[in-house]
Amino acid sequence: MEKAKKMEVVEDLKGVFSEAGSVVVAHYTGMTVAQMSTLRARMRAEGASFKVAKNRLAMRALDGTPAKAIAHLFKGPTGIAVSKDPVSASKVAVAYAKENDKLVILGGVVGNTALDVNGVRALAELPSLDALRGRIVGLLKAPATKIAGVLQAPAGQLARVLAAYANKEAA
Repeated sequence: MEKAKKMEVVEDLKGVFSEAGSVVVAHYTGMTVAQMSTLRARMRAEGASFKVAKNRLAMRALDGTPAKAIAHLFKGPTGIAVSKDPVSASKVAVAYAKENDKLVILGGVVGNTALDVNGVRALAELPSLDALRGRIVGLLKAPATKIAGVLQAPAGQLARVLAAYANKEAA
């Protein structure tokens, strides 16, 4: 590869690492092109991407980025799963690694925090941002619903008592 092309790849990767919410590093030894295509399609569907880069170029690109702490993971055939959302890259990578034992997760980074394999798995188990928002709205809505029910109960009881008296006099 020419020096200019290498510099371009390093700058591109540096931009990817700088803007990423999370990065997951994995070995992909033995995966077929079809399996790799399936992984990339799943990543795209979740707003993430999976790239293969030369280790030396990736380590150069890590310098000066928040993901610098994972430079030691770049040994052997490594792939990089990247997403702006802190959870989606790890969710897809962990789910695919369960289906295909040829994808071996090595670790990752979220913000400035380096994660080992167990950290990436724990991150993958977190609910998505939309699910968390839904839970918060439900929690905020529940007290208002309970208050409305409590306030309506006496009026409903009074209406039933009046209806019972009206039925008693009508009979």
